[in-house]
Amino acid sequence: MENLETAAEAAAVQAEPEFPVTLTKKAVDMVAYTREQEGIDSGHGLRVAVRGGGCSGFEYALDFENEARANDFTYEQHGLTVYIDAISARYLNGTSIDYVLGSSGAGFKFHNPNAVGHCGCGSSFAV
Repeated sequence: MENLETAAEAAAVQAEPEFPVTLTKKAVDMVAYTREQEGIDSGHGLRVAVRGGGCSGFEYALDFENEARANDFTYEQHGLTVYIDAISARYLNGTSIDYVLGSSGAGFKFHNPNAVGHCGCGSSFAV
């Protein structure tokens, strides 16, 4: 029985994501394109955050950032620096962000395993 618990614990540790949020290559490419179109220096990274509000209680926020703040998770994905504050990281842990094109438009799509509800527009969630 002890080996099963140890194996289960090891599997749980391996299942935790290395970063609070992962971005697909397509999402990173769109961030770089948007940064260029807005005339923002390529040294700026992406801040991913959660704010109170939206239809479901919380909403996702993306913005350009030039430096880390105290208590930020800071890491690179596909050459893009990503900044996430510690409080947002708790709500976003395990989230992946993609950029999708569809019949209803284009935009960033958040896949958040912590969300128990979403609004129709996809930009807010409940935990």
